Amino acid sequence: MSVVLVNGSTHAKGCTYAALSEIAKTLNENGITTEIFQLGLKPIAGCCGCMQCKKTGFCEKYKKDKVNEFIKLVNEKNFDGFVFGSPVHYAAASGSITSFMDRVFFANLQQYHVGKPAAAIVNARRGGCSATFDQLNKYFTISNMPIVSSQYWNETHGFIPQQQKKDLEGLQTMRTLGRNMAWLIK
Repeated sequence: MSVVLVNGSTHAKGCTYAALSEIAKTLNENGITTEIFQLGLKPIAGCCGCMQCKKTGFCEKYKKDKVNEFIKLVNEKNFDGFVFGSPVHYAAASGSITSFMDRVFFANLQQYHVGKPAAAIVNARRGGCSATFDQLNKYFTISNMPIVSSQYWNETHGFIPQQQKKDLEGLQTMRTLGRNMAWLIK
């Protein structure tokens, strides 16, 4: 049993990573292996609607960014669950994870993973979390993927990881999310 956690922040070890790591630790404690997939700093193009991915399952227009790398990883490892994390930018998900998820989901990720649990997590310094959380969850609802919840919305707060560590309720929410996902997968 395994879960892939996608870090949609350009900061490899920032707040989104810290929240995903908290979930991964809890999943590991519950016998679920994890892998964190970092989107990184390189640009990710938005979907151009060419429809070529419907034929191959891969993006044929933009072959060398993180989208096809992720699709290949998911197809090879057949993960049992998914967590997508994003920082909040102007009350919305990061541009890179938005472009990434548009293309990944349009290229038929749901075709291979219907019924597999998914979760979105977000981090903000202060506001915009609920709009971003809602934005990311819509990918799952249209793809027949059960959404994993926690005791509160899946969000943490802090501008830097040191501030986020003081968000005890947010970190507890991440741990509860990890336990809930482990339970659903099992």
